[in-house]
Amino acid sequence: MSLMAMLSLVISSTLVYSAPLIFTSIGGTFSERGGVVNVGLEGIMGMGAFASIVFNLTFANTFGAATPWLGLVAGAFVGVIFSLLHAVATVTLRADHIISGTVINLMAPALGVFLIKVLYGKGQTAPISQDFGYASVPGLSHIPILGQLFFAKTSGPAWLAIFVAILSWYIIFKTKFGLRLRSVGENPQAADTLGLNVAKLRYSGVMISGLLGGIGGAVVAQSISLNYSASTIVGQGFMAMAAMIFGRWNPLGALGASLFFGLSQSLAVVGAQLPGLKSVPSIWLQIAPYVFTIIVLAFFFGKTRAPKADGVNYIKAA
Repeated sequence: MSLMAMLSLVISSTLVYSAPLIFTSIGGTFSERGGVVNVGLEGIMGMGAFASIVFNLTFANTFGAATPWLGLVAGAFVGVIFSLLHAVATVTLRADHIISGTVINLMAPALGVFLIKVLYGKGQTAPISQDFGYASVPGLSHIPILGQLFFAKTSGPAWLAIFVAILSWYIIFKTKFGLRLRSVGENPQAADTLGLNVAKLRYSGVMISGLLGGIGGAVVAQSISLNYSASTIVGQGFMAMAAMIFGRWNPLGALGASLFFGLSQSLAVVGAQLPGLKSVPSIWLQIAPYVFTIIVLAFFFGKTRAPKADGVNYIKAA
């Protein structure tokens, strides 16, 4: 295998595995910038995956190649619904954020498998016929070297995720909404004094995290697993949280961290095809992404500063 072929294989697979992490880590950034810790991203991704696969299996013959993209909308919708549960618990009822998120993580896979058994009579679905696959970007794929590496046989959702990361950075740091969201995550009392609706802004942040987390789960289901089962989402939500922390609650930082974790995941899949990794036992490549996640959290969590009111319930003064 030539050097160009190896680089193209690694880059294309990295983009595929990074896309769901990018969406979900940016969603977590919106939630935590508003002061709500969303540990339930794993469960939200699971329900987004469930919704997208059910939609895909139901409407594949109707919408054809557009089905996976519409599946993202279905995943986003269900993700928002589940994030509302977290928002009501943490913002309105002032429950502990970690406990609320953990409940979502425990509930989502069980509910998903139960509904799949009700709908299809077994614990997992059949493979979908319409998936994202790989596509080449017209025009850009013909650019010498760069076109072959980045735009030929590439992932559409990954480039959408990169666009969303840039747009999210602009929204958080360059718009009034972003300034207000960050203010309630840093000092909700001061924001309330200035007339901002703390609860409304926190609801907005959590719902955006649900929307993007649902999309992240839909991308996993329709580009990697290609079906739904209890093991469709296995740790990607926690990896996304690690990417968010590694990226210092900045969408562009989360983008870079997600690409790093996506690379570690992709090497576990394509490593056997690479000369330098052929001799490495496959089990080591499979556990590498989770080991990297632990290492990143151990070394960077204490060195980063979360929003000051992150995870702190706000009680409006009478």
